[in-house]
Amino acid sequence: MTAEAGDVPAPLAILGPQHGGGRLADVLPSALAVLGVPGSADPLGLVPSLAGVRRIAVLLVDGLGWYQLPTAAPYAPTLAGLAATVARPLIAGFPSTTPTSLVSLGTGVAPGAHGVLGFTVRVPGTDRVLTHTDWAADPSPLHWQPVPTQLERARAAGVTTTVVSRPEFGGSGLTVAANRGGDFRGAAGGEAVAATMLAALATGSGPTLVSGYHADLDRYGHVYGVDSEPWRVAAAEVDALLARLVDGLPPDAALLVTADHGQLDIPAAHRFDLDTDPRLRAGVRLVAGEARVRYLHTEPGATEDVLAAWSAVLGATARVRTRDEVVATGWFGPVPEEHLGRVGDVVVTCNDTYAVMASRTERPLASKLVAYHGSDTAAELTVPLLVVRG
Repeated sequence: MTAEAGDVPAPLAILGPQHGGGRLADVLPSALAVLGVPGSADPLGLVPSLAGVRRIAVLLVDGLGWYQLPTAAPYAPTLAGLAATVARPLIAGFPSTTPTSLVSLGTGVAPGAHGVLGFTVRVPGTDRVLTHTDWAADPSPLHWQPVPTQLERARAAGVTTTVVSRPEFGGSGLTVAANRGGDFRGAAGGEAVAATMLAALATGSGPTLVSGYHADLDRYGHVYGVDSEPWRVAAAEVDALLARLVDGLPPDAALLVTADHGQLDIPAAHRFDLDTDPRLRAGVRLVAGEARVRYLHTEPGATEDVLAAWSAVLGATARVRTRDEVVATGWFGPVPEEHLGRVGDVVVTCNDTYAVMASRTERPLASKLVAYHGSDTAAELTVPLLVVRG
């Protein structure tokens, strides 16, 4: 099933790239327009409602998809109230995974342009798989992700810019790719994130932009499942973070809250394992992506055989297509030649609640998680935008 623009899609509906509504990549351009940065478009139309705002805090809650809001509501009254009054849905982008979404948010452009095209991707011309969340300095973030960030644009226009995230992420390849141009401040845990964001928001007297990140809801969803008891505790902690931010906003400030993706619990019976099925390994030189979106780099001359084998094994549980077919859908936006090799020769996009594990070749826990994301269902792609004035 494909959901067209204007529909209210069911969680497992497959969305096309033209599905209606704003994009996660639109958030910071609109924030810069509110702050008066020259040349900034306002694709989300925030300028009229935020007239007079001189300070903006943007918080990304990892894993807080649009379809998780009702599930979180019993444990998150502040979030529930905001969702009922000041929320609108956005489309995160494809693949619906943290590195891609963080860089789309940070740059304001589609994945094809910024080049962070998945959780893991092949480094073209090598047999190396780059895991973007473990990325240090090789390849160079400035080369791998060449687009100027929105924080760089803001700082060049005189805006005070700050990034608040876990201390271990300071200087990482992903942080540099997504958020260069902001002063980094480490903060672990919701209380520390709130306090650090509010302190940064109060710095200086001119226009100010603070970008914050909180990871725990996603982590507990992956490990224990959406609506598990640990996930509910994490949702309550997100709520405390939001309440602290809302209560502490200066009068000339606004808070924008969004997310990078949603999550789906994947039943054991819906899991394929490419490392234990020789039909899925034949002709495949290298595997990247993640469980819901696989990038298969094939041996010379083996692409058609790999397409046929994976189509036969997976059947209706996935769409098995060539790189050119997936790029032509438009999900990535235009993809320059230097970024094409990061996408597999064959791309496998899972439907419903199915996934393809790699039990031997990926990190040990990757195949033992409960919830996943990455594909193009409504539940994974749709994220909230909450807009709160001080």
